[in-house]
Amino acid sequence: MKILLSAYACEPNRGTEPGVGWNTAVALAQSQQVWVFTSNTHRAAIEAELAIRPVENLQFVYVDPLGWVYDWSQEGKKAHWDVHLHYYLWQIWAYFVGRSLHPTLGFDLVHHITYGKYSAPSFLSLLPIPFFWGPLGGAENAPAPFWQDFSLRARTYEVFRRVSQWVGELDPFVRLTATRSRIAWCKAADTAQRIQGLGAKHVAILVESGLRPEEIADLSNYPMPIAAPVRFISMGRLLHWKGFYLGVRAFAQANLPEAEYWILGDGPERDRLQALAEELGVAHQIKFWGNLPRTEGLAKLGESHVLVHPSLHDSGGWVCPEAMAVGRPIICLDLGGPGVQVTPETGFKIPAHDPEQSVQGLADAMTQLAHDVELRQRMGAAGQTLVQSTYTWTAKAKALTEAYEQVLTQSRPMVQADAKFVDKGVVR
Repeated sequence: MKILLSAYACEPNRGTEPGVGWNTAVALAQSQQVWVFTSNTHRAAIEAELAIRPVENLQFVYVDPLGWVYDWSQEGKKAHWDVHLHYYLWQIWAYFVGRSLHPTLGFDLVHHITYGKYSAPSFLSLLPIPFFWGPLGGAENAPAPFWQDFSLRARTYEVFRRVSQWVGELDPFVRLTATRSRIAWCKAADTAQRIQGLGAKHVAILVESGLRPEEIADLSNYPMPIAAPVRFISMGRLLHWKGFYLGVRAFAQANLPEAEYWILGDGPERDRLQALAEELGVAHQIKFWGNLPRTEGLAKLGESHVLVHPSLHDSGGWVCPEAMAVGRPIICLDLGGPGVQVTPETGFKIPAHDPEQSVQGLADAMTQLAHDVELRQRMGAAGQTLVQSTYTWTAKAKALTEAYEQVLTQSRPMVQADAKFVDKGVVR
């Protein structure tokens, strides 16, 4: 097949959205012809990688509106409001480039993959070929009962987040994109329900994150620690919606005097978390490591027994597949991407009705895993098996290719997945 992949974010050796764009393109190119539309901001990194490790059947077309290349060159630079304007204009520009190339190249299909933002349109859906969309996220929100614990700043963030979703859904081109999609893949059920409401007829769940074989091999080199103490670990930016305060409260409630809780990362919630640990009398058991390089962070994960990931609205949740690859059980809330990725065999998914109930559920899971060595080993091994079968980029490309072929040949009935159905990240 001749596949046109729309990947605004696409860069080798990166995680999150740039990693999704790059790894999906490379994996699909193992069996198909792939043209990737992306931004010039990624050009230097892409060309440097391809000079070392060429990929057959993979070509890049660098697109930017009116020559405007968004500047990500400053180390650690964060996106500002104008990145959304650039992204919207990039989508329009990509359509005109695609329309000019299609008569010559004859694409069989177009798939917009990054950004995976459900409330932004893809104008490439207007091309006269089947259009695929996603995996999409962004409709996940912190349940209302949890707002009682948020600061004014955090509540303001959540309000603006919801207003942004609402404004995006009012864009008629978003609805047009949804209705023209042959399959719209979503990272979690919340987004799937919103996409169906926008008119998408065929919706399926597809986990965003994946791992390369060499990454899985490296991550498998951390055996489960045998010696005490039992260590719980949380990793990520210290933001209110990451829910680490729930982890701290649960750890205190579990009353495990011989255990430790490590928190890796930094952010505006750090002072509040440290104050909470002091207030609950567990500060001597909780270690705040701050930001660490990736290799050091993975080493800390390897020294721990259980990943605690109580996020309130993660669409993806890359740390969960990584923890599975290391062979660690996971405790998460049954929300967003982690609620899709974690299975009963690989960890505990705690219902998130309100903070008190969630903290109790997290505490109960911590207690059970702290006292049951065999359960930790069994869940860790199940996670490694799940990663090997489902969360490799090869497995993801295979699932995508089968879906493409199904639509193009119409040899089987169209896949129509209920938004409430989750199949461990694989299209069904």
